[in-house]
Amino acid sequence: MSTAREQPIFSTRAHVFQIDPATKRNWIPAGKHALTVSYFYDATRNVYRIISIGGAKAIINSTVTPNMTFTKTSQKFGQWADSRANTVYGLGFASEQHLTQFAEKFQEVKEAARLAREKSQDGGELTSPALGLAAHQVPPSPLVSANGPGDEKLFRSQSADVPGPAERERLKKMLSEGSVGEVQWEAEFFALQDSNNKLAGALREANAAAAQWRQQLEAQRAEAERLRQRVAELEAQAAAEQPSASEKEGSQALEQLEALVQTKDQEIQTLKSQTGGPREAVDATEREETQQKVQDLETRNAELEHQLRATERSLEEARAERERARAEVGRAAQLLDVRLFELSELREGLARLAEGTP
Repeated sequence: MSTAREQPIFSTRAHVFQIDPATKRNWIPAGKHALTVSYFYDATRNVYRIISIGGAKAIINSTVTPNMTFTKTSQKFGQWADSRANTVYGLGFASEQHLTQFAEKFQEVKEAARLAREKSQDGGELTSPALGLAAHQVPPSPLVSANGPGDEKLFRSQSADVPGPAERERLKKMLSEGSVGEVQWEAEFFALQDSNNKLAGALREANAAAAQWRQQLEAQRAEAERLRQRVAELEAQAAAEQPSASEKEGSQALEQLEALVQTKDQEIQTLKSQTGGPREAVDATEREETQQKVQDLETRNAELEHQLRATERSLEEARAERERARAEVGRAAQLLDVRLFELSELREGLARLAEGTP
């Protein structure tokens, strides 16, 4: 950079980035700290450049052309593409006001470059439009310093005269080095801001996960309570289906019917034996009455046997129903054990999550 023929017209500080040439997506920071970024005007060639010096090399050396566009991508970040350098530059400012000032100056310089190109194409006299704009604002002075929010120093040249060597060296040193305290403050500010954003994001994720786990825990508790009630109902039903008074009465009735059947069988056998022996003294009427009684007893015996079989079937059905109820109680108890185990795992997960949340 030839400082003999160039002079700064605007300076600020920002974190400098360049687009990754491999991916064309990711930003590559030029350093850990903010750097001085300046607009320079070359009176000899009537061109404007954006220059930022980092250490012993130029991080930004971009000639402003009328075709360039500075784009604000966020409240504190802006970028522009330099086709000559085949790259995209990005600047991160400490405040939105600094970004706005830089963008406005970019527009002024771009307009001045357009006017300079038109005049050079028309063969007219080459002048400095940017310096002309500055000259009518305030009386000429070597350097005017303005402090914006955050104590960022903005330097504007208001004179078209080329400064002397001592002034140039002082300005170059001021622009390249800056204040040590200011650099440390900016580095700490951006580090704390990045850490705060990460912590806030992690806290939001942890809160969302905790809320989801609480909902699952409440659902598991409700399901466990429902299963407990169901098990209690099934146990009560199983207890009620134990041999009740009605079943005992049925068993007693069955025993009585069996005893009655046996008694009737004995009477039938007795009657048969009486009718089968020599009964010369018994007449035909008595034999007929006896045979009728035998038939009635057989019919009654058949009815009793039918009732006995029906009672046995009822008892078998009652036993089967009790077995089904017991099996359902067992399945419900197993499901309750599984739900309780899942509930325990959820509680352990919530405990681990609470321990890991800052």
